[in-house]
Amino acid sequence: MARCLAEAGARVFLVGRREAVLREASEGIGASAGYAVHDVTAFDRAGELVEKVERLAEAPVSILINNAGNHLKKPAEETTPEEFQTILDTHVLAAHALTRAVLPGMLARGHGSILFTASMSSLLGIPYVVAYSAAKSAYLGMVRSLAVEVSGRGVRVNGIAPGWIESDILRRAVMADPERKARILARTPMGGFGLPEDIGHAAVFLCSPAARFITGVVLPVDGGASIGF
Repeated sequence: MARCLAEAGARVFLVGRREAVLREASEGIGASAGYAVHDVTAFDRAGELVEKVERLAEAPVSILINNAGNHLKKPAEETTPEEFQTILDTHVLAAHALTRAVLPGMLARGHGSILFTASMSSLLGIPYVVAYSAAKSAYLGMVRSLAVEVSGRGVRVNGIAPGWIESDILRRAVMADPERKARILARTPMGGFGLPEDIGHAAVFLCSPAARFITGVVLPVDGGASIGF
């Protein structure tokens, strides 16, 4: 998403906890990318992050992509409240904290775009990920509620629900479980896995003036998996 937005002309800032990873990623994108070290679960410091990025960019934040996440694959009866809360903190409460931090400026300027990275687990029943599914499903409600609340004042709120996208994690998962790979492909009408830039291009569209009349939408980018049978 960052690479595609940069290619479309945006100044992008990557946010995460590991400076070496951020530096390498931003350098790979080029001069239009920067980074800020931050833990999204430090909810009370979200405002400091926004101020830092605006200072580095010498411009206001006009796009926020809530993309931070963690994962837990475990039977529901073995998932502890503490584990469940950790997933909710990183996805739901962190996204709210960051959204809350950027909204005053966006609303004052009458312009902004907020994007949430949802999931197939927002749309489909997937076993052994009860906490992750709950967090990603919460994004659907957040997108709709926020869109109704702020879109009349110039801030659009949307989401993307990625399907199964080519990545090291996916390759490791399906290489170890060929039956799972076959099931995924069998229910995907387009018969393959997506590419990272498929998500990036969708983000560019939803955050750009081309989507000026689109808000409150969660767009599946999944080759039809969410409607396949």
